[in-house]
Amino acid sequence: MSLFLLLSASYVLSQNTYDIVFPGTDRDQKCKLCFQIFNQKPSEVKFSIKRENDKLFFEVNDRNWFNLLFNNAGDGVAVDIVMKDRYACESEPINNTQIKGDLLKPVYSKELKSGLKTYDDNRFRVLVGKIPDGLLNDKLEFNILFLSNKNLCRYYVIYDLEFYAWDLLDMGMYLDSLTYSPKEIKASADKDYVIRNKTLKFKIPFKKNKSSYSQADIKPIYDSLRLTDFNIKTINIKAYASIEGVAHRNIELQQLRANSIVSALQSFQKSTIKTQVSSSENWVEFFNDIKGTKYEFLSSLTKEGVREKIAGALSREMEPIFKNHRKAVLELELEKKDKYSAESANALLAIFNKAVALGKVGEAKEIQNSIFEKIKIKEASADILQKMTIPKEVKFAKILNKNAAYKYMLDFRQALIVYNELLALEKLVPRDREIKYNLAALKIVLWRFKAIDVDEEALQKQILALKNYVLPSSLIARMMVNYHIIKAENLMEKKDYTNKDQSITFIHNNYKKFPLSDYDYLSLAQFFSYYASHDMAVELLDRKVRSIDVDEDLLFYYLNLTLINKQLTRDPNYRTIMLNAINMNQQRFCKLFNSVENGGVTFQLLEDEYLRKAYCESCED
Repeated sequence: MSLFLLLSASYVLSQNTYDIVFPGTDRDQKCKLCFQIFNQKPSEVKFSIKRENDKLFFEVNDRNWFNLLFNNAGDGVAVDIVMKDRYACESEPINNTQIKGDLLKPVYSKELKSGLKTYDDNRFRVLVGKIPDGLLNDKLEFNILFLSNKNLCRYYVIYDLEFYAWDLLDMGMYLDSLTYSPKEIKASADKDYVIRNKTLKFKIPFKKNKSSYSQADIKPIYDSLRLTDFNIKTINIKAYASIEGVAHRNIELQQLRANSIVSALQSFQKSTIKTQVSSSENWVEFFNDIKGTKYEFLSSLTKEGVREKIAGALSREMEPIFKNHRKAVLELELEKKDKYSAESANALLAIFNKAVALGKVGEAKEIQNSIFEKIKIKEASADILQKMTIPKEVKFAKILNKNAAYKYMLDFRQALIVYNELLALEKLVPRDREIKYNLAALKIVLWRFKAIDVDEEALQKQILALKNYVLPSSLIARMMVNYHIIKAENLMEKKDYTNKDQSITFIHNNYKKFPLSDYDYLSLAQFFSYYASHDMAVELLDRKVRSIDVDEDLLFYYLNLTLINKQLTRDPNYRTIMLNAINMNQQRFCKLFNSVENGGVTFQLLEDEYLRKAYCESCED
């Protein structure tokens, strides 16, 4: 998603600036018309500079706006060709100048309009210059100067931010218990929408001189997890070393520790556990924990500078801090032990229907879960749900509810069908809390997509009434936040900004009342950023992105959100966040500072001395 950053700065005349006028205090007056045209630009109108070999084209997707912008003879554009070498780590800090590279000759209204050609159906382009031969092999970016009556009125740096999908906060559906579907921040087109297994997340501290863990060491942890009815399907271990000592040795030691934990856990079961192990130094918690202590002066040093300072006596003195940084963060995905796993889908269907016919509700529920598992691992299609013969009787209400809810979780397009099924089921068991919850959750989703007419006041009462059915207040609070997310969207469409802001205030005041998944954090942050306040989005994510177990995509979304905010980047806490990203995926972090053409946000971020320091410390060999 290409966006634009408007920069204002001083300029130098050490190069040819052609006939461009650089207005001073009279800029607002001279650029008044240009400012008006930009302020009235629809958000759908996009423009950029596109390169083809040595040629540079100004590209736009709206001819009418183009003609409006370049109406008078002195209206035009010029391209400033900026080289990445300008930001080399060994060079002096960057002087903040208006023209940063090689300025090409301006192209004015008459030439722009006569040269504009239709390109690729809904886009238009015009040649605005050529790259000098001496720069063709350099890493380049192309900034745009917009001129009004030859006055420089707008200077744009184009930066490219990764786009993430967003949605309502996940409310889940009641099956045997409240069950959620996995929603990844970066959805893959070929990833199936399936109900995920139960997961557990916990930490294991490492003793300073202990490098291996046996079955005896792990057994107390294993027993505490109460895994009698479950097998461990996958283990994701992130092992962290304290920062004193030699870096590569620290990481090797953590890798050994993590692998020994995997081996110890594998010894408790026959089925093979899929594992993923990574290790890094725990700079994040180091900088978090020295804040406000006598060691805070270390925050301003480079990593190597910190190592030099803490060598010897200081390292021993700081051991009470370091001991908390040696740990493994384990995430276990569990699958329920299934005594019917050897049966085929068709055999299970026959056994299920027989158990129902005999009124064996408990057995039928157990077989139903096995059928769900067959669907999940693709040994059965979802059509099997229609072949399960379940009488519309009170004693089978839980089974009917599970079948309906599971159908929706497999395919959200079934929402309206499932909603009507649950409405009929509610008449059979009017006080069943799980059916009440599922109905409210589906109604909210259907309202969001305008699939049914909803009385807002009645829906709010329906949600709040769930407290009468002994449902956790956190679930009701989550539903009410979703209610106000949709309400704010609807009010925004009506341009009722006052009431829209009231809904946003409600969301801001209530989202802390319940736990958020990584996907929830992302959705809410993007909602705040789009509908309300950039600051609310930053506030929401700030603490989360300074934790070592934050989701990688969530962390990099936060960087997308904040990298251009110079007030934030100079905050010492921001360095901790960047180190978190570097530890998690150094290559991805460094790529942010590539040119737009090479998949980066923009290398011109390196004008920020704090970002440049982090980049030069971690990305330059």
